[in-house]
Amino acid sequence: MMTRREAVRQLGSASAGAWFAMAQPGVHYFITPNASDAAAKDEITPPLAPGAPMSAERMALIEAFKKESDGLEMRFEARTHKNDWVMPYRLFRPKAAGKLPLVVYLHGSGGLGDDNLKQLGLGNIFGTRVWLLPENQKRFPCYVVVPQTDRGWAQYDFSEKTEGPPKVLPGLGEGSRMALEIVDAVRHEFAIDERRIYVMGQSMGGAGTWNVITHRPQFFAAALICCGSISTEDGTGSIETPLWNFHGDSDKTVPVSVSRERVAARRKAGGRPLYTEYAGVDHNVWEWAFTEPELVKWIFTQRRGNQH
Repeated sequence: MMTRREAVRQLGSASAGAWFAMAQPGVHYFITPNASDAAAKDEITPPLAPGAPMSAERMALIEAFKKESDGLEMRFEARTHKNDWVMPYRLFRPKAAGKLPLVVYLHGSGGLGDDNLKQLGLGNIFGTRVWLLPENQKRFPCYVVVPQTDRGWAQYDFSEKTEGPPKVLPGLGEGSRMALEIVDAVRHEFAIDERRIYVMGQSMGGAGTWNVITHRPQFFAAALICCGSISTEDGTGSIETPLWNFHGDSDKTVPVSVSRERVAARRKAGGRPLYTEYAGVDHNVWEWAFTEPELVKWIFTQRRGNQH
């Protein structure tokens, strides 16, 4: 019998197309990334890096990031948060003074565990290190929190001891709840700008991002999602929150239709999300997303209103 962690990892990293079709009968996916509805026209996506996604020019940006960011993971301090269980997390403290933004990053299934290390490794290096680059800290100093879950971010049903991924349930996930508790603890311990708290994640962490903005609406200044995997959230949660969604159209793990459907639903509900779909890119879309030259600037120009 597989463990809870193995079941969640299978849901987050195994091909989900057939399972999703079975879970959502009668839903058809035909929304294109260039949808011409009025809401889509209202938002202008920042300029993307030059070159086709798979061009040598564009790939060079990714390789340069790997070299420039190597070793930055050592600047995170190890911490834990205890409630129903102990959730490890990593915290980066900037050198700047005054009230500063907070970035919260939810890892993908490759970071599952409790070693307080894996959430900073593998594909998570892009979404956790980009904020620590010297040029970004100079221009946009911020705190960064990277919690680690051993049970996923969305709400799962572990009551049935069967093979395969667990059923996704409505509601705030256990992992997401603990991550929000960490956010609250950090913002009360340090001088955090309450209007500039951002959440983001990749794959399983992308599903977690949908989960937290839905169940803690009007709290985050912006959300960034890379190939968010399956959850019960349909994309309409916290409709006022600025959001940028990325997906590769050749994703063999989480079908691109999952993002297209959520973005379309958000626009239909009156939201104005940004959506970038890369031709020929597989599941590792975070490598392109977090090396977009305008991404960091876009994030830190977002500020939450006076909602509580």
